[in-house]
Amino acid sequence: MKQQDVTNHRYALILGTLLLLGIFLYALRSVLLPFVVGIIVAYFLDPFVRRLSRHHKISRATATSLVLGLFLIILLPLILLLGAAAVTQIGEFIGNLPQYLSSFGQKLTEFIHRLQIYFPALSLENVENSLRENFGESVKPVAKFVHGIIVNGFAFVNILSLLLIAPVVAFYMLRDWPTFTGKIYDLIPRKHLKDVTEGLNQVNRIISGYLRGQSLVCVVLGSFYAFGLWLIGLNLGLLVGFLAGIISFIPYVGSISGFLMAIILVVTQYGTLPKILAVIAVFGIGQFLEGNFLTPKLVGENIGLHPVWVMFSLLAGGVLLGLLGMIIAVPVAACLGVLLRYLITKYQKSRIYNETA
Repeated sequence: MKQQDVTNHRYALILGTLLLLGIFLYALRSVLLPFVVGIIVAYFLDPFVRRLSRHHKISRATATSLVLGLFLIILLPLILLLGAAAVTQIGEFIGNLPQYLSSFGQKLTEFIHRLQIYFPALSLENVENSLRENFGESVKPVAKFVHGIIVNGFAFVNILSLLLIAPVVAFYMLRDWPTFTGKIYDLIPRKHLKDVTEGLNQVNRIISGYLRGQSLVCVVLGSFYAFGLWLIGLNLGLLVGFLAGIISFIPYVGSISGFLMAIILVVTQYGTLPKILAVIAVFGIGQFLEGNFLTPKLVGENIGLHPVWVMFSLLAGGVLLGLLGMIIAVPVAACLGVLLRYLITKYQKSRIYNETA
């Protein structure tokens, strides 16, 4: 068989494998979440297990039990505290909802009266009719979404499976991590071992630098936003602030969405200029800290992933596979980035690129 035919068959095999993997992920996307989360937790904790096992001369299984147990002991109380605070604030918000709606309607009426000075054709009756006509259409997508959750019942099952299965997957993956990685290296063709190993090392550096650093950025930002909005006295401030920080792994989306939600809440609950300025100050300081200290120090600027590429991959992953797609988006983007740079390097060394007319 000619060398060209061998190369073509190799490329066809690689593309076929990637296609089957994509179909597999899409078909089983509803059940893969706890397994992917468990693998990610194992990836995060592997350096600690490796150091503990190496320096203290204990078995990998014992080191895994100690590190994972400590991780769960720290994580679970934080989740319970945040959940309790969120439930309390949601209850207060629902209890005061009629008052908030009344206050919002009054402020909207006052705002329309002020606009009539500059736009005489604008009338309160026209605005009310427009809102009444469009309200039903705007609520339909939300109602459909809620109905889907209630009918399918997958939300509770996913949360339960995440809490029960993910720690078990994390333990076994963490305990057997060297075995899994060793088997992957054994499958690499010896002819391309050096190139593939270098590429995998680059991917590992990018993923570890981004995920571990970005996770710290999200936690610090979420804590800052939540504490700041709580100090202002904003109902749901803890929940909105922490969610804004967590969503900050999507560049600009977390801070903008959190800011808009906080502004709507502060206008509805208070409507005073000092409170609005305080919310603006909280998010302004948060953005300053993120751009000048948190991201440069914790994530770094040399991980090889452009913010636009990260944003596109996260949104594309969310559209294709939902939450699972957003979780695996950065690793996939890192692999594609390393592969593209490798192909560009090969192309620039090829005869096609270097031949002269």
